[in-house]
Amino acid sequence: MNTRIRRMATIETIYQGGLRTQAKHVYSGNTIITDAPLDNQGKAEAFSPTDLMSASLGSCMFTIMGIAAREHGIDIDGSTCSITKIMAADPRRVSEIQITFNFPEIIYTEKQRAILERSARNCPVAKSLHPDLVQNIVFNFKD
Repeated sequence: MNTRIRRMATIETIYQGGLRTQAKHVYSGNTIITDAPLDNQGKAEAFSPTDLMSASLGSCMFTIMGIAAREHGIDIDGSTCSITKIMAADPRRVSEIQITFNFPEIIYTEKQRAILERSARNCPVAKSLHPDLVQNIVFNFKD
């Protein structure tokens, strides 16, 4: 049984020159500009493609936590995360993504914490990244 979902293109991207691209989300019309980073011949005037990949991991984790939170009546509104991308040289690639989640001044039960952590670690982006890419995830809950 084929479990893959096929869709028409949801993103159209144009190379604008000068190591810059513009990606357009077809359904909403929103656009994202990317630039190469300073350490790879770019201007760093926007997210680099690897920045977006790292941001996608954090956003995906939050989205899946939000779904689980809604289903279990857990409040995570106002939570934040900080993301650090670590590059390797040979070959040039992202070798590690460090994400620190900070939750609001709410006392979560052990069960609620486990639900949130498990949902984050099982988001589609996390499961799509190569296993050699280290995902260092910290969950800061208030005690």
